Amino acid sequence: MKCTNLLLLILAAVTASAAGSFTKISAVALKAMEKDGKELAILDPREEGSYGLGHLLHAVNIPLSRVELLVDSLVPRRLTRIVLADGGDGTAEREAAKLTELGYTNLAILDGGTPAWKKAGYEIFSGMDVPGKAFGEWIALHYLTPEITPEDLHQRLAAGDDILILDSRPYNEYANMNIPGSINVPGSELVYRFPELGVKPETLVVVNCAGRTRSIIGAQSLINAGVKNKVVALNGGTMAWQAAGFELEHGSQRHAPEPSAEHLQQALKTAQKVADRYGVKTIDSETLAKFKGEQGRTVYVIDLRTPEEYRAGHRPDSSYGWGVQLVQGMDKFAATRNARVVLVDNYLVRALMTASWLVQADWRETYVLKDPFAGVDLAKGDYKPRVLNLGQASPVPVVAPTKLSEFIHSNNATVVDVASSRSYIRGHIPGAWFVNRARLDEVRKTMPPSSSFVVTGDDPALADLTARDLAKLTGKPVSILAGGNTAWRKGGFSLKSGMEKPGTLVDDVFVQPSVTGLDPRSPEFRKAAEEYISWELQLPEQLERAKETDFKLANK
Repeated sequence: MKCTNLLLLILAAVTASAAGSFTKISAVALKAMEKDGKELAILDPREEGSYGLGHLLHAVNIPLSRVELLVDSLVPRRLTRIVLADGGDGTAEREAAKLTELGYTNLAILDGGTPAWKKAGYEIFSGMDVPGKAFGEWIALHYLTPEITPEDLHQRLAAGDDILILDSRPYNEYANMNIPGSINVPGSELVYRFPELGVKPETLVVVNCAGRTRSIIGAQSLINAGVKNKVVALNGGTMAWQAAGFELEHGSQRHAPEPSAEHLQQALKTAQKVADRYGVKTIDSETLAKFKGEQGRTVYVIDLRTPEEYRAGHRPDSSYGWGVQLVQGMDKFAATRNARVVLVDNYLVRALMTASWLVQADWRETYVLKDPFAGVDLAKGDYKPRVLNLGQASPVPVVAPTKLSEFIHSNNATVVDVASSRSYIRGHIPGAWFVNRARLDEVRKTMPPSSSFVVTGDDPALADLTARDLAKLTGKPVSILAGGNTAWRKGGFSLKSGMEKPGTLVDDVFVQPSVTGLDPRSPEFRKAAEEYISWELQLPEQLERAKETDFKLANK
């Protein structure tokens, strides 16, 4: 009877769209779809800046400007149920048309977008990586993960207490800034590398990140693994450390070593116990092949080793998502809810520990692949998501930096920069216009007429797609700067900073209060840090109101 009522509810709420052949559904219908247990991808087509101000909890941001670059890896199955939820501004219709062109066939649009969702009484979430950050706070509440304040830690360090600080962020973040004396051990590597550190049982172990989430997950990982030391998370991470007036190190290169064979076996035994406790299943290659052959299901094969390991050799069918980032930001790697996730790690330890968290974070069908490289011809190099609709037409003409310099001096071309606004502000070709690809129609109002255009940026694929769109829009010759902004810099040509010429609305980057570039010693920085931490701390309460996810302690 309940199933019948649910079906009737969905059918009653679905209406035909006035825009083309796309179905529009109500907020009530989408809410019901979220709970039916079937695969569903909710996509927000707005730019990150607008998305970050307010979106549905499970909406994954695939901006219209970059849809061809992102959608294949995030929603690999063309028959996946997709619902587009914008701000009620028509961007969803435009992205639906583009997705249809790219081969996606099961599309719907949330009628009225996020305003309609809010009007129906449902929760709107601000910020980025919300499900992962909310999960981190949920862990802290349900596991009672112990914490230490920056003031207490600083005082104990000054007193000479026996303390080991482990920075659980990726090493590029660690090198940028870290708490003095800390050692870099990315979160997914903690149980893998901890035995090699030779930590005395009486040593206090402090795990930190930039804020809270990875500190909590990292500390609780060691606790779940049965580490004998007292383990605590640094409340507020490096952000709170700075806000408390304490200095950070920069350029540090202290890393935990690779485990010996003996310690690797110890870590594997520990990780397997944790995985068993939470019902994590290990599958073989035959089962993976069966998963892939099953119609109507999505399988994400994600390699979560270090970037160097992936680059040296990986399964051709795997995407890449460093394990330290997966639990916090799964929406950056997989958009289809209720899909199957298969984790790849030749040592298994990192995969088992990561899977133990994902199954609790509402990714129930998360598996670990046994002997992932056996009988597989490995590919090498960085992960490069497939860009759709690229290279299907004749190549766009290219110009060298020296030639572009001549064009600029003779005023023979308008330079269009499609790098992120953050990159553009940091340094761009003098006179270049910042342009967002999804808003090219705005350039007619903001940019003066030009006989030709040259598109540059940091992503060759985005530059190529933009050049084609701009040529269609203007009817003028459009070329691409060979090598983009990198080639311009390497050529020794000058750069200009600041938002010199905004050709379109600038909302492609969402700036969290904690990364506004404020002086860490200023009251403004402390206020921003407090606001950010307060935002994280309120997420569990907002989750409780939303009732849209099902975090569980699994079999604990």
